[in-house]
Amino acid sequence: MTDGAPRPMRADARRNREKILTAAVRVFTTEGLDAHLERIAKEAGVGSATLYRNFPTREALVEAVYRNEVAHLCDAAPALLAQKPPTEALRAWTRLFLDYVTAKYGMIDALRAIAAQGSNPYGHSREMIQAAIASLMDACTAAGEIRTDIRPTDLSAALEGIALTSAGTEHRQQAERLLDLTLDGLMVRR
Repeated sequence: MTDGAPRPMRADARRNREKILTAAVRVFTTEGLDAHLERIAKEAGVGSATLYRNFPTREALVEAVYRNEVAHLCDAAPALLAQKPPTEALRAWTRLFLDYVTAKYGMIDALRAIAAQGSNPYGHSREMIQAAIASLMDACTAAGEIRTDIRPTDLSAALEGIALTSAGTEHRQQAERLLDLTLDGLMVRR
């Protein structure tokens, strides 16, 4: 008897799903969204049937990749804070944010098409990212390392602007310089 809740995935099925999502990010980033799904399956080391069982359409795969990238980005904040001093964690996270935007930039047309069909691939991603930024900033503030007059939404807007104007690998060094400039402006002057 079941209560209608989905059964948890077997460990091997979870691993295969994660391998597909990881491979899809790499393939979509390098080859674009028109890349063959069989290429993604091969890169992931799974059969095409496994890919289609998890993601019956290209749109389902693109949406899952996007949501997975958001989750990885947001999950990195507490992990970085556990490993590094707060300002170092914030700096490291901003680099991950650039990686996330670069991957998202390659999928933007597909994400817009999915949204136009009535699905919401973005869901709660903005709130999740804001919460991650807030946790990093709160740790930096508690350590007395950053100014208290800057809100997480301010930093988020700056990060988005830097990432969008510097999207693409050819502008990565400029984006990192702009990130350093922005983060240096947050620091408490001693």
